[in-house]
Amino acid sequence: MSNDLQRNAAGRLVPTQINGETAIPYKGVGAHVPSGRKTAPLISRCADYPADGNKVVADLKTALERAGLRDGMTISSHHHFRNGDLVANQVFDAAAELGVKDLRWFPSASFPCHEPMIRHLESGVLHHIEGSMNGPLGAYASEGKMRGTGVLRSHGGRYQAVQDGEVHIDIAVIAAPTSDPFGNCNGVQGPSACGGLGFALADAQYADRVIVVTDNLVPFPCVPWQIMGNHVDYVVVMDKIGEPEKIVSGTTNITKSPDRLLIAELTARFVEAAGILKDGFSFQAGAGGTSLAFAIFLRDMMREKNIRARFVRGGSTRYLVDMLEEGLTDYILDGQTFDLAGVASMRDNPRHIHTNPFVSYNYHNKGNIASMLDVVVLGATEVDTHFNANVVTHSDGRLLHGIGGWQNCLFSKCTILPIPSFRDRIPVIVDEVTTLCGPGELIDVIVTERGIAINPLRQDLIEATKNSGLPIRSIDEIKEEVEGICGGVPDKPQFNDNIIAAIKWVDGTVIDVVRQVAES
Repeated sequence: MSNDLQRNAAGRLVPTQINGETAIPYKGVGAHVPSGRKTAPLISRCADYPADGNKVVADLKTALERAGLRDGMTISSHHHFRNGDLVANQVFDAAAELGVKDLRWFPSASFPCHEPMIRHLESGVLHHIEGSMNGPLGAYASEGKMRGTGVLRSHGGRYQAVQDGEVHIDIAVIAAPTSDPFGNCNGVQGPSACGGLGFALADAQYADRVIVVTDNLVPFPCVPWQIMGNHVDYVVVMDKIGEPEKIVSGTTNITKSPDRLLIAELTARFVEAAGILKDGFSFQAGAGGTSLAFAIFLRDMMREKNIRARFVRGGSTRYLVDMLEEGLTDYILDGQTFDLAGVASMRDNPRHIHTNPFVSYNYHNKGNIASMLDVVVLGATEVDTHFNANVVTHSDGRLLHGIGGWQNCLFSKCTILPIPSFRDRIPVIVDEVTTLCGPGELIDVIVTERGIAINPLRQDLIEATKNSGLPIRSIDEIKEEVEGICGGVPDKPQFNDNIIAAIKWVDGTVIDVVRQVAES
């Protein structure tokens, strides 16, 4: 990491070089204008591939060797299996057996199941990780143990980085629940069906070499083909590639907390009072327990008022699937299934549409779905009195969460963060967020169990809800009350100067950094 730091438009000191590459400080929402052309993959020719279309090779190690794996390369993977992925660890185990060093792992996200990667970080097989680090790998990085600097991007930002040539993928490994020998593959069929494969789209389109790994090889053609075999170099068959039941995690269960149920209900009532809830509207709710509860309250309002949404955005769950089947929405536009009901629906219901970060989130695009949404409901670990929000670090400063599509969703017409006012007696509303992930000008409403704060920039929402009977208060007022309950302003986490990760904004600029936590 370069010591050359520059203060960006959000007032944060960020590096101008990361892992030897030039980094552009955040300039403000919409202020960075990209130029030039998109990157391009290598030109291939059919003469180098089997005329019968059979690209199956003996095993993963063979595929990596034929793909030309060598020191310093970038290997990508995706996270459709979330905490049930059985492939990524094996990729780097194979790389270790081949004696390769200093690899960059570029996952769309990592989970606790990837904790074995720590041994590859310590042995030198892996140099660093660029991708969301949920749990143990984030904690490892927070202690300053990773050699390189982590880079966290949103789902749309990851697509943008590959498309714009910011990240060059040497070898992409795609775990596919069903594939044919040519490499056409999908995630909705087979014993390990996990849903869509949209997060692997950029990898398939732009990587030099693409390896598909499956445990359900079917004769050509594999239909539907979410990833086209024309992008694929090799196909590997394994006994088992993932545990789809583990795509359901603690964040995809509806809350049972009375306080959080109240927050969810207030959020739904706010949507109604603001005039957003009407025929043809659209919404997206995250996978957290409070967001799921919000969807239930909203569903009940839609039934009562006979309102039908034009589309809802997934991550899909059984709750959204029920709404689709009940006729409360025309479509689910889905980037990621969060439970097995979502997987089955995507496979069987033609109105449950498979999407990807290119169409949903990519900011360097000719528009995307995120900005068309009428309302999104998202989580956060912290917010501040300027409505800035943090989703990656905890109150102790440790990096324990990824960004997901969170940043991209902030471009909806109304962004609401329903959050508890404190966790473990630590206030969630602070003077300044530890890590800036989303600028306050894009965050419209904070809903807590102690009241609803509307961003003063949204005078339209303030006017629409002023006689609603909802507990609308200033964010400073809520903060002061919570600090009184919790015993005052919380202590700030302590860091040393070492930057362990950079947080990219949707346009590829650096909005903030995460530093190494100080030893207590």
